Amino acid sequence: MIIGNIADRIVRGVETVQEGVNEALFEPVIRVGITGLSRAGKTVFITSLVANLLDRGRMPQLGASSAITAAYLQPQPDDTVPRFDYETHLAALTAPVPHWPDSTRAVSELRLSFKVQPTGILGMVSGPRTIHLDILDYPGEWLLDLGLMEKSYSEWSESTISAAKSRDQSAEFLTHLDAIDAHAKHDEQQAKSLAQSFTTYLKAAREAGYSDCSPGRFLLPGEMEGSPVLTFAPLPSSEAKRGTLAREFERRYEAYKREVVKPFFRDHFAKIDRQVVLVDALGAIHAGPKAVEDLRRTLSDILGAFRPGRVGRLLALLGQRRVDRVLFAASKADHIHHSQHPRLTAIMEALVRDARDRADFAGATTSAMSIAALRATVEETIDHNGETLDCVRGRTSDGKQAAFYPGELPQDPSHILTPARKGAEKWLDGDYEIMRFEPARLTLKPVEGPPHIRLDRAAEFLIGDKL
Repeated sequence: MIIGNIADRIVRGVETVQEGVNEALFEPVIRVGITGLSRAGKTVFITSLVANLLDRGRMPQLGASSAITAAYLQPQPDDTVPRFDYETHLAALTAPVPHWPDSTRAVSELRLSFKVQPTGILGMVSGPRTIHLDILDYPGEWLLDLGLMEKSYSEWSESTISAAKSRDQSAEFLTHLDAIDAHAKHDEQQAKSLAQSFTTYLKAAREAGYSDCSPGRFLLPGEMEGSPVLTFAPLPSSEAKRGTLAREFERRYEAYKREVVKPFFRDHFAKIDRQVVLVDALGAIHAGPKAVEDLRRTLSDILGAFRPGRVGRLLALLGQRRVDRVLFAASKADHIHHSQHPRLTAIMEALVRDARDRADFAGATTSAMSIAALRATVEETIDHNGETLDCVRGRTSDGKQAAFYPGELPQDPSHILTPARKGAEKWLDGDYEIMRFEPARLTLKPVEGPPHIRLDRAAEFLIGDKL
């Protein structure tokens, strides 16, 4: 077994070096990971990004756009990873009655290749070069699991129970937990019941706007649903004796890290060069101060899971990778008037301040901005009770058009973050509303992708330097 593992590592190392040399010298590959927490719009972001990179008429801020002579989709390089279903998702957004595509449920990948004509002296003596963009889509809930690698079962249990006690959605689970004797002999029916109660609580917390709802596979189990590796829950810290429920839960927790989290990191996450973290900041603000503080801590933990920093050319040849650019993007900017976009961006920058400082110190480049990967609204100004309101108008779920005024975001982000850090139950100076709009009906010209807000700036930050 040991010899087999050593041989496997050697083979993997040789393949990695070969891939690194090929990419560095012949056809460079940019690997961009796209993630975000629930309802942040990952699927729409990828679909619109690809469509706008194929037809670049709406991408004026992508500096290298004029150097791209052709862009085309190719089979993804990893035959074991499902292909991102770009065509189906684009069809949903451009249908006569458009609708939002299905959300991310598992890992998927897509390769977009560019023919780029170099400029300057190099461009005069060489022809177009090929650059590949590999887009990896994965659930943000799985990303949170990487933080479990450094926590023991007792540490995870303590922090998870502490967080549950501050959330109204946990009442039933905590009552169930109080009735459990962790030192009793392990009983599988009891284990399943408690694990189901814990899962129900996690789903309710996510629906209420909380971000930290790990383990992520409890929310998106896939083929692992009902397996022992997903049948555990946090228990109060104490010494666990052999044969007890506590000892079995501890064993399953360690198996979850070993069999679920570690393979994901090794096979997918560790190969990423650039990362997009999409954030539904407006949704968190609407949910209240506790949800905002939970989001702030979660974003800091997310960046802690990265390996931010730069890798020199020699290490790149050897296949070593680090995430050298991270984009934190507040999605759904089309749900507020453009006059409030700077305020949303400022709130986003404040939310990720701790995470950005850590990444900047490690040598990575970070950016925060507010975007809409697919613009679903138009802006209008209306008079209401003698007051002028900057609104957005869009299509609602019943097919009708509705104008919406969400309220004013504060100019100073501390008016949001300070009460959130102090554990306030609600905002003292106003409510911030949100409305769910359906996609607008589109009529696209042959050279144009779907309408968006700052998607071209996001693309320039992520891949502009490589093109």
